[in-house]
Amino acid sequence: MIGAAYRLNRRAALALGTAAPLLLPLARRPRAQTLDKVIFNTDWRAQAEHGGFYQAVAAGIYARHGIDCDLRQGGPNLNIGQLLLAGRVDMIMSNSFAAFDFIREDAPFFCIAAIFQKDPQVLIGHPGSGLDGFEKLKGRTMLIGSGGRITYWPYLRAKYGLSDQQLRPYNFSMAPFLADKNAVQQGILSSEPYAIEQALGAPPEVLLIADAGFSAYQESIAVSRKMATEKKDLVQRFVDATLEGWAQYLKGGPATDAANALIQKANPDMSSDKIAYAVKVMNARGIVMSGDALQSGIGAMTDARWKSFYDSMVAVDVLPKGLDVARAYTLEFVNKGIGRG
Repeated sequence: MIGAAYRLNRRAALALGTAAPLLLPLARRPRAQTLDKVIFNTDWRAQAEHGGFYQAVAAGIYARHGIDCDLRQGGPNLNIGQLLLAGRVDMIMSNSFAAFDFIREDAPFFCIAAIFQKDPQVLIGHPGSGLDGFEKLKGRTMLIGSGGRITYWPYLRAKYGLSDQQLRPYNFSMAPFLADKNAVQQGILSSEPYAIEQALGAPPEVLLIADAGFSAYQESIAVSRKMATEKKDLVQRFVDATLEGWAQYLKGGPATDAANALIQKANPDMSSDKIAYAVKVMNARGIVMSGDALQSGIGAMTDARWKSFYDSMVAVDVLPKGLDVARAYTLEFVNKGIGRG
């Protein structure tokens, strides 16, 4: 499945209600709110790129919307797509390719919101190497893993006249990149550039693949068609609460401390410096707030963009012709202006 290959390389449930004193008259006892349970699985270990979900838990936003969110982190040995198919979770963090995989496999799932308007995958060059545009990739050694080779690489190869002869394996180690000043390494905007800067003492050159016109949605929310139909109100409340969480989280400051504490508890590798860097670059490069989200709110999607992305992938033989693009998603739960302005 392309969606699985494309996955980014990367808990507390809140409850409302107060116990009433035993002698309080029944008619005057405060009524505890019953929260609807939703199990959501992210695509990787907890990190700032999931911050809006953790904010919605920590700040009680899900609870305010009547939801008890069981937020679970992904990991290298966890196939969250299989968990969704098996009904062990209600929703998962997904992406555009996974949505088309659902169509190809006739699976009853689709995308209901897209948190990341820009795919955060990047290509990284050494500091001062002159990698200031995609046309400068010609002739350079390209360290790209299997996922990138079947998704964005065919697109870049066709658009910029690149060659498969440039490709070298990427094993998630910086060593080959650091040893070759002509090399270009894949990465995630909020992760590898930070590590490389720490190693080299200077910020590397970074090309955001989305800036080349690669228009995949990332950090999207996938759910079953059955749940979206039979529990429409719950799904809408979950989406609204999530988008509110993202609007808060991107502002940073003390209001996000509790969310970051949850992230660090789940994933101790996430230092405060790493989290601060990730939020900074996500804001600076418009990962969440750009394009359609500026007018339609966080999580925005459009028919035109879904079709354009599909057509661009068909053109480079990444996706097959003849898929019904409209089955990959629904706009029913988004484009309501949450987080705008």
